Amino acid sequence: MYTMKQIGDRTGIPYETLKFYCNQGLVPYVKRDKNNRRVFDDHDLAWIKSLVCLKNCEMSIAEMKEYLELCMAGKSTIPQRKIMLEHKQSLLKEKLASLQEAIAYIDWKQQFYDNVQSGKIEYYSNLVPPDEAHKATI
Repeated sequence: MYTMKQIGDRTGIPYETLKFYCNQGLVPYVKRDKNNRRVFDDHDLAWIKSLVCLKNCEMSIAEMKEYLELCMAGKSTIPQRKIMLEHKQSLLKEKLASLQEAIAYIDWKQQFYDNVQSGKIEYYSNLVPPDEAHKATI
C-alpha cells in the first residue's frame, strides 16, 4: 500500500492535485487506513499514472470523469473511449506541429544571428525599411 506522498513521488503529481482527483471521484474505490488516511495499491497507482497522462493530453476534469465512467462500464465502451482518445490525439498532433514550427523558426533565427555576428552575412531586418537599416549601420 502507498500513501498519498508515495503516490505523488512515483507519479510526479502534487499532493493537492491527488487529493482533488480523489475528492472529484477520479480515483474510484479509495481505501483508508486505520487513521482514515487514503492508501493506494498497485492498481490505484497504475490508474493515477493514467490520469496524469490524460491530464497531459489536456483532458478536462469532466472529460476524465467521462473516460473513467466508460472504463468502469467495461469492454463494450472501448469504441467510445477510442473516439475520445483519437480526438485528443488529433489536437495534440496539431499542437505539436505548431510547436515544431516555432522551434524551427528559433533555430533559423539563431543561425541567422550567428551568421551576422561571424560576418558571414549582412544584417537585415524585416521590421526596418532598407533605407533606415542603411542609416542605422553608418
